[in-house]
Amino acid sequence: MVIIKTVSPHDDPLGGQLLAVQKAAYAVEAELIGDDRIPPLHESLAELRARDLLWLAAFDGDAGPAGAIAWAESSDELDIDRLVVAPSMARRGIGRALVEAVLARAGGRRVVVSTGRDNVPARRLYEGLGFTLLGETEVIPKLWIAGYALVS
Repeated sequence: MVIIKTVSPHDDPLGGQLLAVQKAAYAVEAELIGDDRIPPLHESLAELRARDLLWLAAFDGDAGPAGAIAWAESSDELDIDRLVVAPSMARRGIGRALVEAVLARAGGRRVVVSTGRDNVPARRLYEGLGFTLLGETEVIPKLWIAGYALVS
């Protein structure tokens, strides 16, 4: 049974565990999109901790995090900054559960997220949850993202 709880990358050893899951998950996305220039893939623990984000993590048993989601929020919007699932835990509903947990906190605010344009599993997840495609943007040469929004 997966348990979702509020976490902080500032806690040890959790911060390092979150970073490891993040790097593994973004390595999979890099393969899917054919590009490894995804900034969180190359982030250090210090850089991860320096981000002003709120975090939830999913735990399956006593092992480290199976996945995590981080977001920033304002009075009118939640911006999902990252959603990561350990590759060994993929396709078990962990990503969906994490996004749903953030949506439950939105309280009517708009929720935005972006993912690699060619990351079909992530796009299916967001579209399946009712997100609407805002558009596709070339953020750096030959690296495209798809932006989504949902009004809860």
